[in-house]
Amino acid sequence: MTEKELQEIEDRCNNATKGPWKSMIEGRDHTSGDSFIMTGGEDIYILNPLFDSNQDFIAHAKQDIPKLIAEIRKLKKASS
Repeated sequence: MTEKELQEIEDRCNNATKGPWKSMIEGRDHTSGDSFIMTGGEDIYILNPLFDSNQDFIAHAKQDIPKLIAEIRKLKKASS
């Protein structure tokens, strides 16, 4: 993966609503209302996530992607 590709991924993550994001599943995390992703700004409602695991994946990506990018850069630096 090139630095340009990493930068594009990082830019998309940075341009999304500020985090952290948290998946809130009705019946698991709260008892009334819809399932949604709680963000540092406007909450995100997914019309049909099909599975709670899809919503959890989307919500965790906001925190996971920056960690993965940092680890990739660290490994690339160590190998050069």
